[in-house]
Amino acid sequence: MRWLSTIIVFYALCCGGQMMEWSALFLLNSIVFGVGLAMDAFSVSMANGLNEPHMKTGRMSAIAGTFGGFQIAMPILGWLCVHTISVQFKAFQRFIPWIALLLLAFIGGKMLYEGIKKRTGEGEVPAVGFLSLMVQGIATSIDALSVGFAIADYPWSMALMEALIIGIVTFGICIGGLMIGKRFGTRLSDKAQILGGVILIAIGLEIFVRGVL
Repeated sequence: MRWLSTIIVFYALCCGGQMMEWSALFLLNSIVFGVGLAMDAFSVSMANGLNEPHMKTGRMSAIAGTFGGFQIAMPILGWLCVHTISVQFKAFQRFIPWIALLLLAFIGGKMLYEGIKKRTGEGEVPAVGFLSLMVQGIATSIDALSVGFAIADYPWSMALMEALIIGIVTFGICIGGLMIGKRFGTRLSDKAQILGGVILIAIGLEIFVRGVL
């Protein structure tokens, strides 16, 4: 799945480097960006679904909305950085893979530890809390800061619209990830939390390797 998202984002970056106007191409470019950038959030959503197989619809919407919200905020923040502190922003980019790795490894390790405790009868595994969800949102969307370079030539209105489309696409994809995770979570029972933790750690490592190579 990662190779597909890499191709998608590369295509979108190439299109983003062109002078874009309000058109069907702009809409397609935004959707393609959204699909590519949502892959990490999709995987984390599956892990959350595994961890909480009886999740209600309202909570699913809140989790997917959190990931979508961060995917809206990060490209806009990147656009603003390019237009204000571009030199400092370029220097910060080298730390993005490290930040994502540390955040996802922390949350994944916590989930893994709690899943092992549950299997040994030492306690119950809690649902993903607000702080953990915020950390996940930052970790899965921080690479979207780089989108600010691709849309740097866009006027503010187009940059905002592209970010909104990316967020909407991410929301829908994350809802799908949560539904898949829930279904397998009910089947895997007490193994689900452990698998979810492993998935988060693996995603962190994948983002790190992809970022430093």
